[in-house]
Amino acid sequence: MTKRHISLLVCATALVGSGVAAAAPVSVPATHLVHPGESIQKAVDAAQPGDTVLVMPGTYHQSVKITTPGLTLRGTGRSTVLKPATKATDDCGKRGNGICVAGTKSKRLVGVTVSHLILTGYSRAGLVSVGADGLTVRHVTSDRNGVWGFAEERSEHSTYERDIARDNGDAGIFLANTITAEQGAADSKETLVAHNLLAGNRIGVTVRRLRNLTVAANEVTGNCAGVFVVGDENKPKAGALTVRDNRVLRNNKYCAKTDRLPFLQGSGIVLTGAEKSEVTGNLVTGNSGTSPLSGGIVLFKSFVGATNDDNRITGNSVTGNAPADLVNQESTKRGNTFERNSCRASRPAGLC
Repeated sequence: MTKRHISLLVCATALVGSGVAAAAPVSVPATHLVHPGESIQKAVDAAQPGDTVLVMPGTYHQSVKITTPGLTLRGTGRSTVLKPATKATDDCGKRGNGICVAGTKSKRLVGVTVSHLILTGYSRAGLVSVGADGLTVRHVTSDRNGVWGFAEERSEHSTYERDIARDNGDAGIFLANTITAEQGAADSKETLVAHNLLAGNRIGVTVRRLRNLTVAANEVTGNCAGVFVVGDENKPKAGALTVRDNRVLRNNKYCAKTDRLPFLQGSGIVLTGAEKSEVTGNLVTGNSGTSPLSGGIVLFKSFVGATNDDNRITGNSVTGNAPADLVNQESTKRGNTFERNSCRASRPAGLC
């Protein structure tokens, strides 16, 4: 052994003896495997922040509630399928949901990721999030659920990306400040809905009483209505958001009226009770119907008297929609602008 090696060994021994090298153990994220016949919930409950629960291929008749921050729940793609239990015994399942991401009123649940699985056949929602911060949902298919494919309230910094929401009873993706209470619009803090397929739902995407978010580059087709931005008489108003670069095609399915809305058919992008929003770069074509909300891009005067104010409709390709490509039901005094859109017919005339 050389003198240099001996010297290094003595130094190392001294450090250990002094306690300098006795650092606290580093927590390494773990992966918890779930196989068919096993409980996903049990693995989720055993996980620590930062862990991954990996659900192997199979069909799982279960619901899952996530309350651990930083948890990743991941399947293996289309071969990992969650369906309702024959008789739900957990809170999430009893409410008719597949996956529940649950913070509290006093503390948001931070950093949860759900990815690469299918949620189907639940009576309410495939995935519902309440009080989350930084939720990421990617490569998840949520179809044939009774109300929503994906839904959230009281959440911030969410990302829904490269998901499929198809044939759900209401919205494919439903984002709201609160689902039940009447309150002014909340700041979603740059929530992003991007590169998703939204097909065969009542409404592709509904944004209700929210501000500061982006709906971008989605394929929205075959719904009764494509994209809805909804405000009401409460303050602050919905708006200060962006709807851009989406393909909104042939949303001509018929949906009967509800307590809130008349029948829907042939609506591309609808703003009602919104302010200071930008609708730009969208391809909106083939949306045709006779509903009061039908048309390519529609500024609809709310039934509760909430106006659309200072919205910018710019640079869209809007063709083959009926009764018109662009529809503005507001007074010219409301400050809404229509510029550089490619279209043929508008109500009133002159917006193209």
